[in-house]
Amino acid sequence: MSKKKNMLKAFNFVIFGGDGDLAMRKIYPALFCRFVEQQIGGDFSIIVILRDEIPIELLLNKIKEKIIIADQKISFDKKTVTDFIAKISVILIKKHTVKDYEPLANILQKSSKKQDVFYFSTPSSVFVEICDTLRKATIVKPSSKVVLEKPLGNSLATFEEINTQITKTFTEHQIYRIDHYLGKETVQNLMVLRFSNLLFEQSWSSEHIDNIQITVSENLGVGTRGAYYDKSGALLDMVQNHLLQLLCLVAMEPPVSVEADKMRNEKLKVLQSLRMLTPKTVLKNTVRGQYIKGKVNNVKVNSYLEDINKYNSNTETFVALKTYVDNWRWKGVPFYLQTGKRLEQHYSEIVINFKPVKHNIFNSKTKVPNNKLIIRLQPEERISIVQMTKIPGPGGYRYKPTSLKLDYLDSFTERLPEAYERLLIDVLRGNQTLFMREDELRAAWTWIESITKSWNKIKQSIVLYEAGTNGPRDSVMADGDTWEIHS
Repeated sequence: MSKKKNMLKAFNFVIFGGDGDLAMRKIYPALFCRFVEQQIGGDFSIIVILRDEIPIELLLNKIKEKIIIADQKISFDKKTVTDFIAKISVILIKKHTVKDYEPLANILQKSSKKQDVFYFSTPSSVFVEICDTLRKATIVKPSSKVVLEKPLGNSLATFEEINTQITKTFTEHQIYRIDHYLGKETVQNLMVLRFSNLLFEQSWSSEHIDNIQITVSENLGVGTRGAYYDKSGALLDMVQNHLLQLLCLVAMEPPVSVEADKMRNEKLKVLQSLRMLTPKTVLKNTVRGQYIKGKVNNVKVNSYLEDINKYNSNTETFVALKTYVDNWRWKGVPFYLQTGKRLEQHYSEIVINFKPVKHNIFNSKTKVPNNKLIIRLQPEERISIVQMTKIPGPGGYRYKPTSLKLDYLDSFTERLPEAYERLLIDVLRGNQTLFMREDELRAAWTWIESITKSWNKIKQSIVLYEAGTNGPRDSVMADGDTWEIHS
């Protein structure tokens, strides 16, 4: 095991909702992997906040189970697991009162020289209560930080309300609004690909690009998130954050530097340039879908209504939309965003479709297929360039598209950290580059509401699609473009 030179300073990591699914699947494994890599170690503690009383031994065993199976590519021994678990303490807080927060205050006061990170792994509906009580109990100090999970509200109004209340306790430079997609290696490599390679940056505009497609396809259903999901749907759950952040990284202008606010200034400009949808344009440029019974990987699955145990619902589990970034660089280039549940495949990718060559010099009646840059985010991270190549043999110039692939698993033998690992380390370092600023979220919500309000006004219907298919994608591609599907 290679020791990291830049071990982080002492800290307390306080997890509200520490027995929840997100904490178990992502937060504890991320911290553990950084502990194994010796990037964090020595003087740190993890404080788990519970609302319901459960046996501590049961909780710790569950955490141990999750961190052991988190990543098979990282090696550790039993002592490492024992040492990590020893860093965890548990506090029961049944109500958000100063009295109930006293045990937490006492622990943090005993280690006042450490930085305190408060992770809200809870619904955003309780963010305000937690913040108010932390402030009244005088627990928050200038070096404290807070990590907020999505979604921050379910509308522009609720976002403003929650954000206003949170900023009474934490200043903007203390707030880390997390989106795990921005921690993915290929997402960050998109910046290097664009701004460190003249080949791409010179062709990164409407002059050379025909359209851009961003897809997040899931073959799972809503699972245990049915109650939350039925209040949000695919648009609020995925487009408002993940897909818009990917769009920003693709479309943004080169920042002066990768310093946090320089980056976020450019992303904000993209969000403010998004063309608003209206009742007249939303029907042509968006599709809403909901899955019914079907087969995924040859296994029969329930409909969405069966999954949420309801007789009817107007919540979309699939959304596809077409939009434009109205500025000089992207004038006239359509951006297609698509996401859905219970689809045929599980993958996330960005496809940059370049314009075809202007004239075909070869003896062919068909036009030369266009080049593509395919950035696969998951499940296997890779970048592919689709180019035209001559088919070997006599008989003149016959050609076909072939792919040049940069596969991370083949090109980099060392283990690639998971997204949450990178983001949590950035929180501890105080680097906000990969976290959303409040004006970014405000701009995102403003654009999203141009869609939701238009849907409500025209009462746009839901198109049913069979689980295990590619979903309904008809009208959004009315101009003749086709969605790219890559296995």
